Amino acid sequence: MTRDRAVLVLEDGSRFEGDAWGARGETLGEVVFSTGMTGYQETLTDPSYAGQIVVMTAPHIGNTGMNDEDSESRRIWVDGFVVRDPARRPSNFRSTRSLDDDLVADGIVSISGVDTRAITLILREAGVMRGGIFSGASVDLDPQELLTRVRTAPDMKGKNLSDQVSVKELRVVPSVGASIGRLVVIDLGVKESTLHHLAARGFDVHVLPSSATYDEVKTLNPVALFYSNGPGDPSASDHHVSLLRSALGDRMPFFGICFGNQLLGRALGFDTYKLKYGHRGINQPVVDRITGKVEITAQNHGFAVDAPRDGIVESPAGFGKVQVSHVSLNDDVVEGISALDIPAFSVQYHPEAAAGPHDSTYLFDRFRDLVEAELSSSQKGGR
Repeated sequence: MTRDRAVLVLEDGSRFEGDAWGARGETLGEVVFSTGMTGYQETLTDPSYAGQIVVMTAPHIGNTGMNDEDSESRRIWVDGFVVRDPARRPSNFRSTRSLDDDLVADGIVSISGVDTRAITLILREAGVMRGGIFSGASVDLDPQELLTRVRTAPDMKGKNLSDQVSVKELRVVPSVGASIGRLVVIDLGVKESTLHHLAARGFDVHVLPSSATYDEVKTLNPVALFYSNGPGDPSASDHHVSLLRSALGDRMPFFGICFGNQLLGRALGFDTYKLKYGHRGINQPVVDRITGKVEITAQNHGFAVDAPRDGIVESPAGFGKVQVSHVSLNDDVVEGISALDIPAFSVQYHPEAAAGPHDSTYLFDRFRDLVEAELSSSQKGGR
């Protein structure tokens, strides 16, 4: 059988010729690799991957097909997809269609039949870089022209992508069981699993667009504020930092994950920076520096918080004492922050990971307990 040709071009000049897969055409983005052996549907529909071309290190992708229950958002968000061996047909009792069907439906230009190990080694040594997948008419263009298109594509640094992936109007997810109260979630690229976990802890979850103001948050009279995961550079999200500082100043309990962790870091007065490689996949080891417990976590981030890792320090923005609560065991990157004088904490990884691991789901319980303690203190006149 004759297959359509495709080529992946990296900005260092590397070229990988393979088979066109998914939609045909041209796509440009930041090329990253994910180490997850399962959960590709979660990865593809995670809004945090917007702007990125994802290379899967696991060789066989698509075996379990796609279904309507496991998607984390309304569509596939990756800008391109790279695999070695796509499944010829899905084989799973929950599958309703093939992965290729969804890639085509959402217009995701992809490539298969390439050596993903070689691509991963390049990214592991040189760091993530811009790239492009070309198929259809563009595959026959001059190689130098394709490389020029890749090298002139926008870099991820400085990009604000939250508005692209966020809801456009209020969405409500009712609590499961007795309600603690309203929780405002600022949708920076939130996953469905996150909303389900929060609702299961008794929150009436009110999801607001990324453009929401603090006045709009207060109008809902929430018991707490939550910042979700999301794509882009945290240094380009001054609006969300300002909103969060207002909430922290009012002692509104706060929990943030992934992008939300970076924004809490900024709100507390710390800087953020771009990682050379980033952390992606479902096997990232993190240590809780307070308990000494090691968690295997799911992650997807290319930026991190630059905060002192040892001891307790003063928040440069005046919010009292702060400590780094979690760090990566691979490279000592900050993976969690706890404010000690106000009710706020965050983690860089994904405790809601539907495909696993589930070591970190207790963090949603910790958040509920924090909110209940703050409500009790307020009722006793402690606030």
